[in-house]
Amino acid sequence: MKFNVDDCDIVELPIAHTEKGNMTVLENKLNIPFNIRRIYYLYDVPMNAERGGHSHYELQQYVVAASGSFTFVLDDGTNKKEVFLNHPNKALHIKPGIWREMKDFSSGSICLVLASMEYTEDDYIRDYEQFLNYRKNG
Repeated sequence: MKFNVDDCDIVELPIAHTEKGNMTVLENKLNIPFNIRRIYYLYDVPMNAERGGHSHYELQQYVVAASGSFTFVLDDGTNKKEVFLNHPNKALHIKPGIWREMKDFSSGSICLVLASMEYTEDDYIRDYEQFLNYRKNG
């Protein structure tokens, strides 16, 4: 199945409010539609730097602005969509086959990524022309 940028939604994550602060809990197959196989986070990204610049054949991700803010540019080969993340109780669900770029990192931002697969270079499309060919021809 080929997904498009409109299939990549912002998901409201649950918040447990207490007098001592807030907590958000994410659990496999409960409030995340895939099993988390890898977790990583980006931080100390210079304000003018851009990250990403790739797509995945199979990998799904939940991306959370654990601190600060940044913008995702999503591209399905036909349409583009910008998504601004700036709150730790909202996740961007990125589906397979979507090109992603990240920009506009605020100072002190932390980008938390929950991934459906362990790292494998074979799942990456790092060349944009190859990505467009994949989207067109499968």
